Amino acid sequence: MRRRTDIERVKQEGRRFHTPLFNLVSCPSSEEHPRVCIIVGGRFGAAVVRNRAKRVFRELARQCRRDLAGKRAFLVFPRRQALEVSFARLREVWIDALRHEGLLVSRSRLECDSSVSG
Repeated sequence: MRRRTDIERVKQEGRRFHTPLFNLVSCPSSEEHPRVCIIVGGRFGAAVVRNRAKRVFRELARQCRRDLAGKRAFLVFPRRQALEVSFARLREVWIDALRHEGLLVSRSRLECDSSVSG
């Protein structure tokens, strides 16, 4: 998701979920596959830190892409604390948030591919 109008629509119409490590906004989409957009503002830190946050959350989304509900658009707003915890802990919070919001298709505890860890 790259168009500003798409992002603004999700912000306006989406359902919000807050965690200490990130905020998640999701809403229905016309696209067949889930679309994930990671938004990291300049206040987050230097470019190196912002890019690391985006890489980490892209990897989380990649690991769970098969289990994400289709026809949904997601906005992820990482918080600085996300880079201070282990990837495994961040992944647990990510999966719990998706499960809480009903955004995972699979219901088992191992829904996301854990073959790659950060």
